Amino acid sequence: MSGIVSGINYSLLFASGSSAASDASASIINLLYGGASAPSTAVSTGNPLTDLTLAQQNQTAGIAQEARNPQVAGDIAAFNTAVGRAATIQDALANPAVQKVLLTANGLSKYIGETALVQQALLSNTTDPNSLVNKLGDSTLLSTAQSYNFATNGLAALQNPQVISTLTNGYAEVMWRQSLDAATPGLANALTFLSQASSITSVSDVMGNTTNFDVITTALGIPQTIVNQDLTAVNSAISSQLDISRLQDPKYVNSLTDQYLLMMQMNNQSSSTSTPDLTALAIQASGLVV
Repeated sequence: MSGIVSGINYSLLFASGSSAASDASASIINLLYGGASAPSTAVSTGNPLTDLTLAQQNQTAGIAQEARNPQVAGDIAAFNTAVGRAATIQDALANPAVQKVLLTANGLSKYIGETALVQQALLSNTTDPNSLVNKLGDSTLLSTAQSYNFATNGLAALQNPQVISTLTNGYAEVMWRQSLDAATPGLANALTFLSQASSITSVSDVMGNTTNFDVITTALGIPQTIVNQDLTAVNSAISSQLDISRLQDPKYVNSLTDQYLLMMQMNNQSSSTSTPDLTALAIQASGLVV
């Protein structure tokens, strides 16, 4: 993919007049998300900052379009069929189609295929410190088990129409985010970071969350090998470059996120002549982290 969408005058994006910029944005939105002929996966404009804006503005349309992707639609149909035919919650959790949607939608795709573990963990007594789900130490797995409470609610919890709708929409959103990343490296992380940055109150919140860690270290040029150092060194490396209190300021968070996306594009830049000059992109982006 060249990173350039045909039919768009990119010079309009940086024109001084708001009307021209609005027309350009509308043109891109129409090509990326509009009509039956629109692609079912994301396409980059070539400018990661513009891609972020478009993704934010068109998340609902983008997810709906991704849900119509034949592969995604097929996965959802298989999930619905398997849930409807399951005799017990154990049967449902053993079904590959159920695992694919249920686990992916809840950020647990790494467990797909680990049927015995999935069954035991999601049917665990979450209040028992000796249960498997607590022993594994995976907070996402634990919160999922707590949310559905399959141990008590059984198959009825999974066959609830509202739960099915939430899971299938969640699955389509994960697939949409993956397509965003394929087109614009780091875009899914950027969206997630923007939504959770204000909850960061300590270095532990940075180190304990993969997205926070990736965005902040990449944006600030902190080597990710700091994870191999002791806690004091890690605290020093991050605190010396990041005033965590500033993460309560949306302007600073936006600036940090923009810097992250530019660094990601620099890191992934190919020799293609169609790739925009990133120095120019950095100049055009206002308020970046310094």
